[in-house]
Amino acid sequence: MFELSEDKKRLLQTNGHLLVLGGPGSGKTTIALLKANQLIINNVIEKGQKILFLSFARATVSRVEEQVRSVISSNIQSQLEVNTYHGFIWSLIRSHGYLINKRRIIKLLTPHEAASRLANFSGDREGEKKRLFEEEGILHFDLFAKYGTQLLTESQALSKVISNAYPVIILDEFQDTNFDEWQFIQAVGQLSTLIALADPEQRIYEFRGADPSRISDFIFIYSPQQFDFGSENNRSNGTDIVQFGNDLISGKNVGKQYNQVKVNLYPFRQGLSPHLDLKVEVLKARKRLIANHTNDWSLAILVPSKRLMHEVSLCLDTHHIFANNKSLPRVSHELALETAAPSLAAVLVSNLLDLGSNSRVEHTQLIADLCEHMRGRNGDASAPKQSLDISNALQEFITTGKIRGSKRQMILQDCINLVNACCSLEFTGDPSQDWKNVCSLLDGASSDQLKQVGKDIKYLKMLHRGSELRSRLASLWRLYGNYSGAGESIKAALLQEYFANSSKVWRGVHVMTIHKSKGKEFDEVIVYEGLYQGKIVRNESTKKEIDQARLNLRVAVTRARQNVLIITPINDVCPLLR
Repeated sequence: MFELSEDKKRLLQTNGHLLVLGGPGSGKTTIALLKANQLIINNVIEKGQKILFLSFARATVSRVEEQVRSVISSNIQSQLEVNTYHGFIWSLIRSHGYLINKRRIIKLLTPHEAASRLANFSGDREGEKKRLFEEEGILHFDLFAKYGTQLLTESQALSKVISNAYPVIILDEFQDTNFDEWQFIQAVGQLSTLIALADPEQRIYEFRGADPSRISDFIFIYSPQQFDFGSENNRSNGTDIVQFGNDLISGKNVGKQYNQVKVNLYPFRQGLSPHLDLKVEVLKARKRLIANHTNDWSLAILVPSKRLMHEVSLCLDTHHIFANNKSLPRVSHELALETAAPSLAAVLVSNLLDLGSNSRVEHTQLIADLCEHMRGRNGDASAPKQSLDISNALQEFITTGKIRGSKRQMILQDCINLVNACCSLEFTGDPSQDWKNVCSLLDGASSDQLKQVGKDIKYLKMLHRGSELRSRLASLWRLYGNYSGAGESIKAALLQEYFANSSKVWRGVHVMTIHKSKGKEFDEVIVYEGLYQGKIVRNESTKKEIDQARLNLRVAVTRARQNVLIITPINDVCPLLR
């Protein structure tokens, strides 16, 4: 039950701009929703108007939407709009972008498409992103806030329309805004009342431009009424999890005992998987949670790096049998994957469905899709030089019909053989079976590049995108009797995922990086660092790196409602714990 402290009661009676400070689980979101409920009930928000709640993470949006159903009266829920910053700005630019761009239709450049498009660009990347928008009407994710600001500042009429539509705007995770997002907030808040929710100790996005002075900037410009709920704890009430998180910032946690936060040290085990100690603890936690909650439980394994995340997932997915005939079973889990590789693979397979079901022997389509996959599958990270070289050679072949080098010729022949084989398949109109048949051709490919596509496509299941893709493919078959336009249809479906606000219920075991955990909540959390890589912070780190690691670890542990276990190597204990 959410209890209102005297400060929270006072907030409900306060008008104007507000700044609400507090740690994880202190009730910032809930009191903001109660404030929204009050404003709507008291007709401060008129018919046709809405209160806008903006957050960075889709996971946070999903959690807020769950809270809305319990906090906001059902008959007025339609007067509260919950969205991500990116989702809201994109809706503005998509509808009104013609005011700042001569192109009638603005196209979005998704992160993996951007990685592919800019892979070979050695000049001013920021300048190229701007050129793409201004000359071609193609908008990069990084420039959403910049052009959203330009749109509102250059069109006062539109600014007034937006402020009238959203007279109150709630800004969640305000401490994480970068410079462009802060400029956008000032533009959209010219006439609207702003309620900023912030945790000064939870800045894990400084790498993307979040500024520690952002809260001071808000105070200087808007002179808000300020409320600080400090260490009030509603998420893990009755535990000392938040206390550990707060102690961690100043180093007071070292040598101190906690009831709900434990630290385990694990040794190096010769000849065995390095992550077996973690797996044992996962099995213990799962057994305990099932006993206490039946099917309604959640456990997160949070790690510092993507590489360690994949190693942990592989360990959990393996049935370990030991010399003494003892064993550890597989652990069913969900992996928080990066989307670039499986998304690009899905587009490639979809275009093969189109070609094959229409018996169109067009090898250049597959070659172009393979180039996109090689260049963009690493997302924000740069593609390997070898992949770029091969991609450039294949793209040159599309233009000139010439290619050099036996390896590149082999890849080209592999593409030709694959399209021919695809056109020989018998398509049934069953999207699942037809998809599997095409993917089996990738598994039988000769080149590493096409085999990699076959590996990446298998991760679509883990991204829970199969049902939406099947539905779209089935619709195409009903319309045309084939899969014409499958590639574009799947691109559109994947694009929607970037702005999807659909609620996700976190149940079972989840493996993800610490950064991915932001905005999520679980019954129990295990924070795990590797023996040699995947460290929370290294011994030789600078003070700034150590301070950032404290913030990151605080975010990780405060995702838990009940218990936290931190697992660190006995011969290299995390510096924040010793």
